[in-house]
Amino acid sequence: MRKTLLVLGLLLMALTAVGAQEAKPVDWKVKVAEAMPLLGHRNWILIVDSAYPLQSGTGIETIETNASQLEVVRHVLGDIDRSIHVRPDISMDAELPFVSENDAPGVSKYRAEVRDLLHEYQIESLPHDQVIANIEEAAKHFNILVLKTNMAIPYTSIFIRLDCKYWSADAEKRLRAKMASAGQAGH
Repeated sequence: MRKTLLVLGLLLMALTAVGAQEAKPVDWKVKVAEAMPLLGHRNWILIVDSAYPLQSGTGIETIETNASQLEVVRHVLGDIDRSIHVRPDISMDAELPFVSENDAPGVSKYRAEVRDLLHEYQIESLPHDQVIANIEEAAKHFNILVLKTNMAIPYTSIFIRLDCKYWSADAEKRLRAKMASAGQAGH
């Protein structure tokens, strides 16, 4: 009986230790650095507000950053810009310009700060539901990294679809035109 209790006690301690290890928060900066070489065109990195839902699709990984959204955006774009293989195609919610200060205190300041931060990038403005539909479709085939921030203003999420840095859309069009003129199948 004593041996059984001892074995059960040791098993309980081992399970508790494993549970405690799993509860450790993930260092989001380390996760981004580890993921960056693996991510390529058609993968997404989402930098979302605190109410963004935990999505359950295969290939979607969500990490709580416990950081400000602008800090996370700045860091992620820095990692992307330093990469040799990907560049960001950024989308934001079309609803953001219409959110009033009365309904969401701080939104005016946020819009100014994010405009300053992203001034070098072309931003596509899409309705929130359309962006979510694009992400859900992409998640069927490609990985999505969701970085959840402590932002508490609606429609502030920044959606980054990665594209190839060393091969432009114009180069792809020229390639497809050459293939079509040669009678080859395109994509």
